[in-house]
Amino acid sequence: MRLAIRPLIFSSQIHNQPTFPPLQQLSSDLQHYINSTTPKHGQKIHTHIIKTGFLPNTNISIKLLILHLKSGCLSYSQQVFDELPQRTLSAYNYLISGYLKAGKVEQMVCLVRKLVSDGEWPDGFTFSMILKACTSVSNAMFLKDLERVVHGLIVKSLVEPDDVLYTALVDAYVKSRNVGYGRRVFEMMMEQNVICSTSMISGYMNQGNTEEAEHVFWKTNVKDIVVYNAMIEGYSKKAETALKGLQLYVDMQRANFQPNISTFASVIGACSILGDFVFGQQVQTQLLKTEFYANIKMGSALLDMYAKCGNTDDARRIFNFMSEKNVFTWTSMIDGYGKNGHPVEALDLFRNMQSSHVEPNYVTFLGALSACGHAGLVNEGRGIFESMERDYSMKPRMEHYACMVDMLGRVGRLNEAWDFIMKMDEKPSSDVWAALVSCCNVHGDVEMARIAANELFKLGRDCRPGAYVSLSNTFAAAENWDSVSELRETMKVKGILKNTACSAIG
Repeated sequence: MRLAIRPLIFSSQIHNQPTFPPLQQLSSDLQHYINSTTPKHGQKIHTHIIKTGFLPNTNISIKLLILHLKSGCLSYSQQVFDELPQRTLSAYNYLISGYLKAGKVEQMVCLVRKLVSDGEWPDGFTFSMILKACTSVSNAMFLKDLERVVHGLIVKSLVEPDDVLYTALVDAYVKSRNVGYGRRVFEMMMEQNVICSTSMISGYMNQGNTEEAEHVFWKTNVKDIVVYNAMIEGYSKKAETALKGLQLYVDMQRANFQPNISTFASVIGACSILGDFVFGQQVQTQLLKTEFYANIKMGSALLDMYAKCGNTDDARRIFNFMSEKNVFTWTSMIDGYGKNGHPVEALDLFRNMQSSHVEPNYVTFLGALSACGHAGLVNEGRGIFESMERDYSMKPRMEHYACMVDMLGRVGRLNEAWDFIMKMDEKPSSDVWAALVSCCNVHGDVEMARIAANELFKLGRDCRPGAYVSLSNTFAAAENWDSVSELRETMKVKGILKNTACSAIG
């Protein structure tokens, strides 16, 4: 289909016959629109070219291709490309880049194949774009192992890898979880730039390999805020390393790097894991002096931190102060109330959330159901559970079913809990059966505990060692010592060990 765009009337017209300015001026006019903030206005030049039958040379055609790409008209760019008398590597690269930016990765890869079949060979720019496509999450299966294929082609080609290409290759390997291959490329680089270092650190941290991440970090001579953030974020994900994250946060500022919103989010997360609200208060004081304090992400993070540290009053003060709240803000506060023994406040807030027309998510419902369970509000909990699918078209997940079983079992309605499980649309998970076993232990129902535990054990040898202990305790409470001995012998035969307990003093 030909373009249908407003025609351009050039000022140089003789006897009402449209004429063209010299090629140099035409090229300059196109470049002007390409560089402008309104490239679409330049499309009228192409309309005029089509109407007059003028045949542009390769240079003009490529500029038209770029113009349409800048205007967001990928189909017009493809049309110009298809009509090129000779398709150059630069024309291929521009169109490949356009498809990549539009997220059309499959079409982009097809175009690369066409480039090769036309006798052209990808250059460094082509390879870097293919590698960027490899990091596309939505195309992960389609592009599986493509980064290794590209790496092989780079090695076989005459392309001299530069920092840009090496960086793209390292990033592609890391994001496809081939961190080992990424490290080999990283070590080959003449100058290991901070971007590559950050990719490597993120890759190692995602694998839980903090030692290698630290090795790369300390080898990075020129550091920036991004590489510090990668380390702090990685540390903040686990309780074992969260304290290192807080220390690095201090060291970073001593090195004259000011924290940004990503830094604050990670550090507050580390305080949440450690339960260190004192350090969290210091971070909040710092945050107050920045432009980030009013950010909804920061407010939600602080609220969550105080709630996880057991300080629901401060969490609620932050919640009330926030001018903007999203579903995560409401959910964090509801969950915080529920887990800190304030089920009534959690349910009140859940109702306020609904009346404020904020749609709950799966985690919100889990928090509300848990609060009902702790408060013994079975009827209200059942109503919330049923509203998930009825009012919000959200099919309950296994954790919601487990919460309902726990809620019924807590108040001794074990037969109702059993009937509830039997009426489930899906096969009950280990969470569901474990909840019933636990409740049977509390209320001393030995027979139901035995049946529920057997269903649980069928799901796998390693499934819920605690369930064996809970069942053993149920037998012991009923003074059924033969069953206790039999169960413990079964645990020995199957190699099931009770989880080691620990305590903290201080």
